Amino acid sequence: MRILVTGGAGFIGSHFVRSLMAGIYPEFAGAGVTVLDKLTYAGNLENLVSVARRPSFDVVVGDIIDRALVDGLMSSTDLVVHFAAESHVDRSITGAADFVTTNVLGTQTLLDSALSVGRPGIRFVHVSTDEVYGSIERGSWTEESPLEPNSPYSASKAGSDLMARSYARTHGLDVLITRCSNNYGPYQFPEKVIPLFVTNLIDSRKIPLYGDGSNVRDWLHVDDHCRGIALVAARGRGGETYNIGGGTELTNRELTGLLLDACGAGWDQVERVPDRKGHDLRYSVNITKISRELGYRPLKRFDVGLAETVEWYRASRAWWQPLTVKAALKKN
Repeated sequence: MRILVTGGAGFIGSHFVRSLMAGIYPEFAGAGVTVLDKLTYAGNLENLVSVARRPSFDVVVGDIIDRALVDGLMSSTDLVVHFAAESHVDRSITGAADFVTTNVLGTQTLLDSALSVGRPGIRFVHVSTDEVYGSIERGSWTEESPLEPNSPYSASKAGSDLMARSYARTHGLDVLITRCSNNYGPYQFPEKVIPLFVTNLIDSRKIPLYGDGSNVRDWLHVDDHCRGIALVAARGRGGETYNIGGGTELTNRELTGLLLDACGAGWDQVERVPDRKGHDLRYSVNITKISRELGYRPLKRFDVGLAETVEWYRASRAWWQPLTVKAALKKN
């Protein structure tokens, strides 16, 4: 079996690849892996150093909208796990074009290639986000909930979800969609809230808290997320969507307090900043479907996972410090 992992040098994609190559997902034991990654600011080959010399592994640097390149890879692929995406909400607010190009057109290019040149029976797992549902005041979204995205990022991901769904319904392509809650863990690019706050606090710098900090997110360790994706890839029903959640809902203020405690800092390190435009109040996914059908449940306790993550960033300055400079240059 040959697995094509798009965006496999990023945070979640690289964790999936490392786990896959380590034999953690028995359904894919012995599979060869090709990573296709454009290596934009958030893609990092250092995330794949531990598997780089494996004989069944290779990396192709390129863009998912490059149809000729994609066709060449797709012709020998049995399973696509599609992580590649522009994913930072703040960046999408200041410039949405890259998000539409990568997330919608890129996904369509991959789907069309899988349909046209992919092997018979090729399976395509499209990795998405709970943000496509919008904001929910109470209760939790099921996979049948309407898509009501509120940011350019989440709108582009909703567009890619609908494109993926259409190839399953129109063409009969074996497509599955996963929608996850907020991920955290090692190797996450330090523009996202947990690594941003931790790296700032390590260096005794202020951390920015949007508005009154009342926005609620469900936190999912990247290891649990990737295990859920592997279950969907192995045993999910074609054409279906599966929510993957972590089961730990916190306000941003509560999360900030936990990170301050973990880093030995006080609230004087917090800088209140104006709320994000269109900031969704609460995300929450119902995981009954994936639990009932595939036996998924989150295994990593949040307190343990957060402590491990903070310690990883403490010990990994050589990994994250150059990236903070890279991100600042990209932003400017």
